[in-house]
Amino acid sequence: MADLATEAVEATGPVVDPANWTCPAPLRDQPVVVMGHGGGGALSAELIEHVFAPAYGNPTLAALTDSAVLGLGGTRLAFSTDSYVVRPLFFPGGCVGDLAVNGTVNDLAMSGARPAYLSTAFILEEGVELAVVERVARAVGAAAEAAGVTVATGDTKVVESGHGDGVYITTAGVGLVPDGVDIRPQRARPGDAVLVSGPIGLHGVAVMSVREGLEFGVEIASDTAPLADLVATMLAVTKDIHVLRDPTRGGLGASLNEIARASGTGVRLRERALPVPDEVANACGFLGLDPLYVANEGRLVAFVPAGDADAVLAAMHAHPQGAGAALIGECVADHPGMVVVATGLGGTRVLDLPLGEQLPRIC
Repeated sequence: MADLATEAVEATGPVVDPANWTCPAPLRDQPVVVMGHGGGGALSAELIEHVFAPAYGNPTLAALTDSAVLGLGGTRLAFSTDSYVVRPLFFPGGCVGDLAVNGTVNDLAMSGARPAYLSTAFILEEGVELAVVERVARAVGAAAEAAGVTVATGDTKVVESGHGDGVYITTAGVGLVPDGVDIRPQRARPGDAVLVSGPIGLHGVAVMSVREGLEFGVEIASDTAPLADLVATMLAVTKDIHVLRDPTRGGLGASLNEIARASGTGVRLRERALPVPDEVANACGFLGLDPLYVANEGRLVAFVPAGDADAVLAAMHAHPQGAGAALIGECVADHPGMVVVATGLGGTRVLDLPLGEQLPRIC
């Protein structure tokens, strides 16, 4: 057998180590926009890197954080913008209106800011019922009041029937960043504890269940909620929180990969510590999805110094939005730029950046 193997090597060349193989990702060379470009994964990153970043090219944008932190006259402002094209407009636990408010409020909070003002721009499709528009607008108002922000300005446009999906919303927001707070993905350090504020995967599965008319024996409601007050509670324990991120498009997996790559560190998760609700796990098993890539709209992931982890986690547990918080892993010097998961069976798997998104149009 050894002779045969030697002859095969001599005939075909040296043996290639499968560990070095790479699988070409589909859709990378598309000359047109595809749905994956909006999914928060590798295609989204490439769109930003090759189209938008070269077009705008400035150091503030280069940080690629959830919100930009701007210095104005001695005051630091967080500034963010986002668009919401969720389908359907209404789903268990929320609608496109409160989603738009909470999403922008949370992007500001991920810089440690206290959100203050929002703008809203509505793109309405000809033929949508005014009662629907009013219901969405009231949801925006109620969510803004609950988050403690003011909708200070806005705009409305109408597109022809068939050129929209009822209601699209674009929001922008500003907030104040407290002195001594420096939260950004580049600050992750080996030894940091990785915390998540509660059960994951609820929003994406809630939207998909309504969209596809699926029933899983129990209603799964979106987790959409404002997180600024939870962040303020965490900062009251220590201002030295290194990283905050709300794992929306692409889920927890995409957010952790972005942090690992920005900081040049590795992340190691413990599978058994991940707070995946049974109903989400069952639904994802039925749909063939990984809950780590499913979007959330009321959760955050935090990197905090190990010495502060217990106190921060206790403060999170005392807050309604952090009651289900968990320590899920740590930041490591090994495998820089990569996220791995220690499985319940004693193995390890790589949690890569998703190409696009498993569930499109969920935010």
